[in-house]
Amino acid sequence: MAPHTSNWDFILGMLFFKSIGGNPHVLMKKSWFFFPIKYLLDALGGIPVNRTKKSSLTDQLAEEFEKREHFQLAIAPEGTRKKISTWKSGFYYIALAAHVPISLAYLDYKKKVIGLMENFIPSGDAKSDVEKIKQFYKNIQGKHPAQFSI
Repeated sequence: MAPHTSNWDFILGMLFFKSIGGNPHVLMKKSWFFFPIKYLLDALGGIPVNRTKKSSLTDQLAEEFEKREHFQLAIAPEGTRKKISTWKSGFYYIALAAHVPISLAYLDYKKKVIGLMENFIPSGDAKSDVEKIKQFYKNIQGKHPAQFSI
């Protein structure tokens, strides 16, 4: 789901996915999982991620897709609400390892629209595929447009 420039993106994105029958899980900073907020985040499908510890989150999430009949994972490819020069590639490698498509979801604050564009099947050429994916978002505007770049 992109762009991710505001905390509102999580709330609106979850409402959208729930409204179309989805039940997505989301990766979130582990520091957000404190009492009593932890219980709410768990109920909303939050998965705590310890960014200071190197582990194979890609493999762990690919295993979740393998274990479950239905598993949806919503990831902001930027990995943060701040402007960055390069998208994180984890979303791509998780989909590739799990053999699942990447559903291109968006929040366009300028047009006041949330939706899904299409499913993208990773080819294995990460650099080329991520550049193609970015092009789907070239006319989408986040809540804070200056914080989103493709």
